[in-house]
Order: sequence, then structure tokens, then C-alpha cells
Amino acid sequence: MAKKQFQAESKRLLDLMIHSIYTNREIFLREVISNASDAIDKRYFKEIEAGNTGLGREDFEIRLTPNKENRTLTISDNGIGMTAEELENNLGIIANSGSLQFKTDNADSEIDTDIIGQFGVGFYSLFMVAKRIDVISRAYGSEQAYRWTSEGADGFEIEADTRDEVGTDVILTLRDDEDEDKYSDFLEEYRLRSLVRKYSDYIRYPIVMNCQKRREVEATEEEKAKEDYKPAYETYFEDERLNSMVPLWKKKKNEISEEEYNSFYKDNFFDWNDPLKVIHTNVEGLLSYDALLYIPSAVPFNFYTKDYQRGLRLYSSGVMIMEKCEDLLPDYLGFINGLVDSEDLSLNISREMLQQNRQLMAIAQRLEKKILETLKDMLNKDRETYLKFFENFGIQLKYGMYEEYGRNKDKLKDLVLWRSSTTGEMTTLSEYVSRMTSDQKYIYYAVGETKEKLLSMPQMDLFREKGYEVLLCTDEIDEFALMMLGNYEEKEFRNIAGSDLGLEQSEEEKKEMEEKTEAAKELLAAVKEALGDRISSVILSSRLKNHAVCFAAAEGLSLEMEKILKAQAALTGQADPDEIKADKILELNSEHPAYQALARAFEAGETETVKDYAFLLYDQALLIEGMPIEDPNEFSERICRLMK
Repeated sequence: MAKKQFQAESKRLLDLMIHSIYTNREIFLREVISNASDAIDKRYFKEIEAGNTGLGREDFEIRLTPNKENRTLTISDNGIGMTAEELENNLGIIANSGSLQFKTDNADSEIDTDIIGQFGVGFYSLFMVAKRIDVISRAYGSEQAYRWTSEGADGFEIEADTRDEVGTDVILTLRDDEDEDKYSDFLEEYRLRSLVRKYSDYIRYPIVMNCQKRREVEATEEEKAKEDYKPAYETYFEDERLNSMVPLWKKKKNEISEEEYNSFYKDNFFDWNDPLKVIHTNVEGLLSYDALLYIPSAVPFNFYTKDYQRGLRLYSSGVMIMEKCEDLLPDYLGFINGLVDSEDLSLNISREMLQQNRQLMAIAQRLEKKILETLKDMLNKDRETYLKFFENFGIQLKYGMYEEYGRNKDKLKDLVLWRSSTTGEMTTLSEYVSRMTSDQKYIYYAVGETKEKLLSMPQMDLFREKGYEVLLCTDEIDEFALMMLGNYEEKEFRNIAGSDLGLEQSEEEKKEMEEKTEAAKELLAAVKEALGDRISSVILSSRLKNHAVCFAAAEGLSLEMEKILKAQAALTGQADPDEIKADKILELNSEHPAYQALARAFEAGETETVKDYAFLLYDQALLIEGMPIEDPNEFSERICRLMK
């Protein structure tokens, strides 16, 4: 028979299909198995429609037959088969599929016709591994079989052939091995097993292969009694089903035990520990999907490395499309493991197409909402478990509040916990606000390395005196997240190290401070002159009670932000660390003995001593903030001079 040309006529188009839609060769087996499953679905539908109730799903199978001698891999099914015309239309036209037409024609049927392949491009992935493809098919209701043969973009031939039963054989003659391209691996039993388990484990028909087994040869009691007896073994072949067939996530929740959920998680996501939480959801309607999600009970060892791959497994009707689909979850939920299975997604879809897929985007939005609802429920009903979760992954939620210009801040603000200065426990913003005293207008927070350092901050004295609770922020992202949030229930956030605490003073207190400041005006000016542009101003403090000195930050960059951004600049080299400076205000406690010593030296006209005192107080404020002293040698000499 004369060779026919593909209707999508050019080799360029065929190459495009193979190399852009599919990124790894091993998916060819997924595609041909999915086509076989579709064919069986169609025949099963026809049998039921014809009233033949004697056939069940267990009567159908997909069989793999590797032949190393001939370098062929045959994938057979006893599905609906194809006529010569269907072979030409379904295999001769790129991006045409009989499955799509079948599904459209039977859209109103109540019989389950879950057809996986819809766009017809999957078949051409076989050319990634095969130099020749033969398809022998006998259609349902026909006695004649036909063979479709092609060696690629040059075209195809169709001729009459024989097949004992209805169904299809897809025979792949594999390419020759070249360097690292070991196509012969696809003839190895272990390789075929792994590919079926990875991509097609939940195909609902048996995938069968005649597998090599090993058994002990029977021996007589006399032979076993000999001192030098060693058991002998022989190999034999036996049909074995390679797929499990029933996805766990397709079962009803009340039919699945906790042990089954946990075993599935540990087997599939390589964790030694049981998950902290399981989220199993089934959605039906205009958008249908099943999702089985897990929150790990521990942080993966490589979670904060470049090697960690975020994303969920993505399935189309039980057939895996992608191992890690990052588009299904926002970055801040990247710790979630699990999978999504939807019949609304095409099996033949590329990563680029997925990013623009509306169904996928809708699923992602619903998953995000479901996970956040689960976390909220855990927080309200199982605080102990939520605390374990937050210890592991709470920082991810804080980053979620900050990233994308705060797009998710309102979703997350009630899920984030902060350490309380008064209770010592983790608290929500809602709980903090409920404990605020009647005269407190703002939500106060302190930023530093540890809880202990924050509680010993000089600025904390005033808040203890007033009985105001302070949120203790020890993660680098904390202040950035709070600043992005701006306020909570119309109450602004204020850093206790900021210059404006928003605390009201009585007229008597204001007058007293004004008088003290006026009396110390020349002394404060002398300190400012000594320190130069290291500070923006020197003032007498209304917040210090037991400490001599502290920094306050004017509007803009806070002191903690300065440290973080300097460290990042030094690490990345994208900015000069010396150019990153917070606007520092030096606050002095006029009731402290150190200030009084400074005042005496100033009144006595001891200019150099005043300068030494000024720098000593400045360095002390740096040390309190955890910042490096500019000149350690001079700091040491200064102390020695003052000790004489």
C-alpha cells in the first residue's frame, strides 16, 4: 500500500510535539497505557450499552511484552480496537483523538466514561524512544484487523493484518543506544515496573507483564541431610499485575484508616515520620477534583536549600501528569506534600500550558482556601498540634504575609503566632488585642535575636511599668511582615525602639521634661557634636527607667532592619553595607548615675572627658542593640582613661 502523509505535514511540527510538550522520554509508556485504558473504557461502554452484562472490568487488561532480542516493546489491550479508517484518522492526524469525539458523543450517558486522553498528541511521544511504530488493531464488531506502520514524519502505511481478538497491539521498535541514551533500558523488567508505578499505578484496569521469578528447587530429605547441601534455585515466568488500580484518594474517607493514610504518605513522600495532619477533599461540580494533602510533622532536612522541590503531584484521572506542580500552591504553603487528581485536566499538557490553565488556577485557589481553613480549625480546636505546626512552618506564613506586596496578609494575619512578653506563650493578634488595657492605643512589638535579649532591652522598662504587653519578634521577617500588615483591627503596630511610641503624658510630665531638656540643652549639644553624624540627635529619655542609654529610631528604617539589610548586602554584594543606616536617636536617662557623671564633667569644663563619656554611652547603646562597636581598640583605651 502506498505511504500516506500525516495531515499535519511537516517534520517540524512532529518534532515540536515531541520536544516541547514532553520534557522527559519515559512518559511514552504513560501515554500508550493511557490510550489502552481509553480503548478498554470505550469497549466496556459499548458492551454495557449492548446489554452484555457478563463482562466486568476484571475481564480486561493491558499487557506489556518486552523482547530484548528484537528490541521491541509491545503494549496490548483488549479494548475497542480501530478500523482502518479510525487508524488513519486517529493516528494519521496530529492532535486528533477518537477519545475526545467519543466523550463528546456520550456526554449525557450515566455510564462512567472517564476518558483520559483527549487531544491525540500523546501517541507521538512514542517516537521519542521508537524508530518504528506498528499498531495492529481489530475493531469491536469486526473480523478484520489492520496494521498501521510509521517510522516518523515521513508518513505511515496501513494494510490488512490478523489479530485473534478485538483490541490493539502497539509494537515499538526501540532506537539504538547512543552514549547516555540507553533506550534498551525500556526493555528491562525493573524499569517497566518503576514506570508503571510512577505514572500509571492507578489505571483502573490490570497492567500485566510476564515477570521472571525465582524459587527453590525441591529436594529430597536425603539430599537435605547431606552436610554439603545447598538449596538450588530455578527461574520461571509468571504473569504479574504491576499496578495497584485503586487510588487511595478515590476512596471514601470513612473507608480509609489513619494507618493507610500514614503509610501512603511515608511510602510516596519519603518521610520516616507520620504526617502531622491529613487533608483529604473531594470536589464535584463544574470543577471536579480529588486532593490528598499532608502537613509534615517535621521540617524536611533540605527544605531551606535550593535542592528542595516544592509542589504537588498532578494527576489526570489517575495518570500522573507532573511530579511537582508548583502552580498548585502559593510559595508560603510550599511545605505541603500531596497530590491532586482531576478529570478536567488534559493528560497531554505542558508546563507552559499548565501555567495558563484556568481549571488549574481554580483548583489552586480552592486548595489554598481549604488548607487555610484546616489550619484555622486546628488553631481553634487543637492548639497543641497547631503549636507544633507553627514551630516548624510558621515562618513560611510570615513570609506569606510579606511577599507579593502583602497580597496574602489578610488571609494569614489570624494564623500567625507571636511570643508574648507577659504570658511567655505564643499568641495570636486577636488574643493580644483582647488583652489590651483600655488606655492602650497601639500594638507594641520588640525585635531582636532571642526572647531573653528582648526582655532585657532598656526600652522594655516603660512597658513593664505600664503593664503593656509586647510581641517578641525573633525571626528576621517579623518586622517586615508587621509593617506590611500595617494595623490589626485598626490598631497600628509600634516598635518599642521607635521614636514615637504614641504614649500620652500628663501636662505635668510634659512640663517637667521640657524644663529638664532646656536645662540640659548645652550638654546635649556637646554630646551631639562629639558623635557627629553617627546619630541624628540626642535627647533626654522619657522611657528609660533602670538603664543609662538606648537608641531610638526615627521614621523609616528601624535598627533591626539596618542589621538585617546590612547582612544581606554583605552576603549578596548588591549594595554597600555602609550606606545602609537607620536614623539613630541617642536617648539618655537623666536620673542615671552615668548621666550625672557626664553632667559633672561638662560643668567642670572637662571637654575630653565629656567626649569620652559620649562615645562610651554611644558604644554602650550599640552593644545593647547587638551592633558592632566601630573601633574596639579605641573603646578599650577610652575605658582605661576613665578608670585612672
